[in-house]
Amino acid sequence: MKTKVEEYFEREHLPYKVLYMDQSTATVPLAAAALGVEPDRIAKSLTFRLKGRDIMILACGTARIDNRKFKDAFGCKAKMMTPEEALALTGYAVGGVCPFDLPGNIAVYLDESLRRFETVFPAAGASNACVEMAPGEIARLTGAQWIDVAKAEEPEKQE
Repeated sequence: MKTKVEEYFEREHLPYKVLYMDQSTATVPLAAAALGVEPDRIAKSLTFRLKGRDIMILACGTARIDNRKFKDAFGCKAKMMTPEEALALTGYAVGGVCPFDLPGNIAVYLDESLRRFETVFPAAGASNACVEMAPGEIARLTGAQWIDVAKAEEPEKQE
């Protein structure tokens, strides 16, 4: 049986293949380990509820949302959706939330942290599925705008 993302790729005549792992790819560390890539190359999907609209931001796996940059960009504080809200909005459960074949009422953004990679791995609708794709191609397919709202993860300090 084909997944929603596979059906979308087929319907749109896109050459992408959903990669299914034997283990979970539901978190950045799990996905990076399963794929054998650095965590930065995992394109994590973050869903936010703003005043009057909902958005998804894809950022590199180790980036964190910078509250000041987010407020400057959207005029409000970042409020992440609950897992239940994300599922209801996107049709994908947390761990498989992705920017593909979304309802028209969600705006997609790609954080600048993804630009440095030739390809990244966003989820593909299931907690063990992803797809390898160029960030620019994700933007083209989803109509996403580029935005700078993340900051790099700081290395842990050694005691």
